[in-house]
Amino acid sequence: MTDLKPNDQQRELIDSTDGLYLVDAGAGTGKTFTVTRRYANVVSQDGVDPDDVLLVTFTNNAAAEMKERIVGNCHYGMRELADAPIQTFHSLCHDLLEEHGHAAPTYLGIDDRITGSTRIVEDELVEQALFGEFIDRFSDDHPEYDDHFRALSNPEELLDLINQLAAKGVFPDAEGWYRDSERHLDGDFAAFARQFDELNEPRNGGSKQSILRSKLYQYGQNKTYLPDAPEKSEIRGSGKQVPDELASRVFEEDREELKQFVHDVYHEYLRFALRRNYLNFGMLQLFAFVLLCENHELREDVAFEYVMIDEFQDSSEIQFKLALLLSGTNNICVVGDWKQSIYSFQYADVDNIVEFESRLDRFVDQLNSDRERVSFSTKPVTTIELVENYRSTQEILDFSEHGLRVPAANRDDVDVESINDRIVSLQSNADHENTTIEAIQSDEEQEAVLAKIQEIVGNETYRVEDEDGDLREPRYGDIAVLTRTRDFGRELLGTAEEYGLPMAYEGGIELFRTDQAKLLLAWLRILEDDVDRGWAVTLERAGYTLDKVDAILERETYPENMVEFREALRGMETLGGVARRVFARYGYDGPTADVVLHTLQSVHNATTQTRGDLIRFIERSIEAGSTHEVQAGAGTNSVTVQTIHATKGLEYPIVILANMNSGRFPPGGGGSGVISYDDPVGLRQRKVYSEEAHGLPHVYDDWRADVLRKCLPREYDEERRLLYVAITRAESHVVFTAGEEPNTFIEELPVEVERVTPDVTETTQEKTEQTALQVEMSVPAGPRGHTPHTLMRDDVFEDVEGGRGTEFGTQVHDFAEAYALDEGVEPRNTDEEHVEAFLDGLDGDLLVEEDAYLPLSVGSERVTISGVVDLVHVTPDRVEIVDYKTDRGRHGEAEYRKQLSVYYRVACEVYPEREITANIFYTETGDRQEIEPLSIDELRHLVKTVEPTTGGGGQAREQ
Repeated sequence: MTDLKPNDQQRELIDSTDGLYLVDAGAGTGKTFTVTRRYANVVSQDGVDPDDVLLVTFTNNAAAEMKERIVGNCHYGMRELADAPIQTFHSLCHDLLEEHGHAAPTYLGIDDRITGSTRIVEDELVEQALFGEFIDRFSDDHPEYDDHFRALSNPEELLDLINQLAAKGVFPDAEGWYRDSERHLDGDFAAFARQFDELNEPRNGGSKQSILRSKLYQYGQNKTYLPDAPEKSEIRGSGKQVPDELASRVFEEDREELKQFVHDVYHEYLRFALRRNYLNFGMLQLFAFVLLCENHELREDVAFEYVMIDEFQDSSEIQFKLALLLSGTNNICVVGDWKQSIYSFQYADVDNIVEFESRLDRFVDQLNSDRERVSFSTKPVTTIELVENYRSTQEILDFSEHGLRVPAANRDDVDVESINDRIVSLQSNADHENTTIEAIQSDEEQEAVLAKIQEIVGNETYRVEDEDGDLREPRYGDIAVLTRTRDFGRELLGTAEEYGLPMAYEGGIELFRTDQAKLLLAWLRILEDDVDRGWAVTLERAGYTLDKVDAILERETYPENMVEFREALRGMETLGGVARRVFARYGYDGPTADVVLHTLQSVHNATTQTRGDLIRFIERSIEAGSTHEVQAGAGTNSVTVQTIHATKGLEYPIVILANMNSGRFPPGGGGSGVISYDDPVGLRQRKVYSEEAHGLPHVYDDWRADVLRKCLPREYDEERRLLYVAITRAESHVVFTAGEEPNTFIEELPVEVERVTPDVTETTQEKTEQTALQVEMSVPAGPRGHTPHTLMRDDVFEDVEGGRGTEFGTQVHDFAEAYALDEGVEPRNTDEEHVEAFLDGLDGDLLVEEDAYLPLSVGSERVTISGVVDLVHVTPDRVEIVDYKTDRGRHGEAEYRKQLSVYYRVACEVYPEREITANIFYTETGDRQEIEPLSIDELRHLVKTVEPTTGGGGQAREQ
C-alpha cells in the first residue's frame, strides 16, 4: 500500500474486534496491512495481551512479516512478540504437542509417545523414502493384502492418500476409525445422486443427450474389466439419459476389505513414524486435533480469546476444526479470497471460505456431537469486503474477472451465474492507467517469449511506475514469466542462456530429472553393475554417437579414462563422496547440484537404504515427477521465471503468461492413484487383481470406479482461479503467449491473438548486480569446475562417533541465516544460543549465504572453484569470513582450512584495502578458530591432485 491511511472498509475491520467476521480480501487490497493493524488494535485493549490472540498465517515468512508490521503499530516490541502465537498451523500444533502432547498417540491406540527429540520431516522426498521403507516392510508382514499390492503400480502413492485423509480429519484408531470419520470413506449417496442427476439432464431442452451419457461413450475403451462388468449399451441406455438406477448401482459397493487395508496401512505408518521418531505436517495436525478433542481440561486452558486466520481459502477441513477447538470465544476473524484458492493439491478446501457459515454450523455440531467442545454461538457472522486494489490498473482487474468466467476446455460447462454472484469487483487505486493486454502465438514459442522481452525492455509503450510514482521505461527485472507447469520455465531458462538474456528461475523443479541427477544416477548404476543403463548415459554425455555406444556396450570396451574414474568412485566410502566427485568431474557446481547432493544425503541419513535402494528411490522419483525448491539466479536485473503457484502473493510490473497451450494449461491427463478418496463418493479402488477371471492372473480395471470418475467434475474451477491469480500479479501490463495449439482460455478471453515470427538477438547485457564475493572472470567453454568440497578428503569424516547428523547441522545453519537476517527466530538449543551470542557481538554489515567464485590458472587450464560462504562480516577496515561447523571435535579442521582458504582468496580480491580473516565457528562450544589460509600456489597444487573434471568428453573421443 502506498497510502498508510486505512480506507473505509479497512477501518471497519480494524475497529471490529469482537464477534465473528468473514473478510473477503481480494488481490492487492492491503490484507496484511489491515490484519496487522487489527491485531495491534486488539492487543491495545485493557486486559488483552499477545498471548490471548492467535494469528495464523500459512508460511513462516508471512508470520515474520506480520510481526514486523505489528511492532510498528503497537506498544509491543519484537522481543515481546517473539513468543507470541503468530505462526502457522503446523508450528502451532508442534508447540502444543511438544508441551502437552507426549501421550497423544494413545488416544488412537498407539503406545509410542511423542518425545522432545521427535523431528519434523519437512522434505517430501525424504518422507517418500521413509514411507517406501515402511511399505516394503508392511507388504512383507501382511500377506493377506498381497492382491491389493499387486494392483498398485506404485505402493508409495498410499502416502498421498494418507495425507489427504489426515487433512480431511479421517484418522484410524486401534479398533477402526476415530470418532465418526468412517462416514467420509463411505461417501454421501444423497450428495452424489444430486450431482449425478444434474449431469444426467438432457441438454438443449431435451433434444441433446446429457453430458454424462456423452462422457460414457468412452466406457470400456482401453480397459479390461472383470467378466461381470455390464456392457456399454447397458450403462448408457437407449435415450438421452443414462438409466437412473445407474447412480445406486455404481455407488453401492462392498468396500469393507478396502477400508481395512487402508486402515492398517495408515495406523501402522503412524506407529512406524513414531518409532523412527519423526512426524510429518499432517501428523502434527492429526495428533493435535485428537489431543484437543480428548483432553477437555487442556483445551480450556489453551483456548484463545481472539483467533485470526489469514489466507483462509488455503485452509483444510482439519485446520478449520482446529481453529474452533482453540477458540475460547466467538471472536474469530477469517480473511481470504476464494478467487485465489489454488492449493487443492496441498489439501486446501475452497468451501471453507465459500460456504463459511454453513460449515461453521456443521463443524460445531460435529465437534459437539458427544460433548460440548465449542460453547459459543455461531451467529451472527459479519462479512466485510475489501475492494480497493493497490496493485493493478483497473483494466487488468476487469480483465482478470473475465478469467473466472471463461471455459477451461471444450467440455467445461461454466456456471457463470453462480460465479457472478460470488465475485466482488475490485476498484483500482492506481495513479496511472497505462495498461497493455495482448497475446501472441508462434510455433517457436520460447523464442517468441524472448523476442517479446527484448521488445518490452526500454520501450515507452510498456512504461511502469518507479518508487516515486512516476513512469519510466521497463527493465529486465520488471518482467516475470509465469507458467502453469515447470517444464516450460526450465526449458525457457536454457534458451535464454543461449541468447545471453538475463533470466532467473525461482521455484520447484523436478529435481531428479535434471542433468546433474541423471548423471549421478548413471554412475551409481555403473557402481551397482547395472552396466548398460549406466554406461549408455555416460558415454552419450561424453560425445559418442548412439551406434558407437551400442558397439562399446556390446564389446564392453569402455574408455580407459572412464574406467579409471569408475575405480576411483569405487574407492569412495560415502554416497556424498561419490556425488561430489561426479559433480566435480562434470563441472556441476551450482545450486541444483547442491540440492541433489543435500537431498540424497538427507534420504541416506534418515533411512537404512543401501546404494541400490537409493537408485530405485531416484528412479521412482523421476517417474513420479517429485519436486524440490531450487533457485537459479542471474543477478538482480533479470527476468523472473516462476510457476503460477510459486508466484502467489507476489507482484510484478509486467507479467508474461506463457505456455497457454492445450494440454499444458490446464494440464492434460491427470489421473489419480489406484486407491483414491473423493467427495462425495468416498474411498474407491480403480484397479483390482484377480486370478479367477479368464483363468489368468491379471490386474483389471474396475468398471464402477470408471463410471464414478465420469460423474465427478474435473477441477476446472481451480484452473480458472489459477488464471485469475496469474493475471492479478501484474501491475501494469499482461502478455499471453501460445505455441502451435493455443488453449481454450486464450481463445475465449477478450484479447486478440497475433501470430508472430520471433527474431531474437543475442544480448550483451550490462553487468548485473552480483553477490558481494563474486570475482570478475573470463570463463572459457567447458571450464574445469570445483567446489571447495572436491578439494577435501572424505575419509577424515568417516567413522566419526558421536556426530549429530546433517539434519542437525542444516537446522543450525538455517537458524544462523535467519537470525542474521533479523527474521525474529529464537534459539532452540545450546548451539543456536552460541550463534545468537556470536552474531549479537558483531558490529558491521552481515552478508549471509554469499556465493564465492575463485578463478585459477592451473598450468595451461582455467579452473573455477565456487562455493557458498555462511557469513561475511564487513566493517570499514576489516572483513571476517565465518563458516559454521557443528562438529563435536576438531578432526576436520585441516580439511576446512582448504574450504576457507578459497573464500579468503576471493575476499582478498573483492576487498583489497581491508584486513581479511577466515574463521571456523564451532557452534557446540561457541569457539571461533582463525585459520592460516593456504597460498594461491598451494590451492593450485590441490587442484592438480584431484581427478580431472573436464567431463570425459574430449578424452573419450580420442580413444
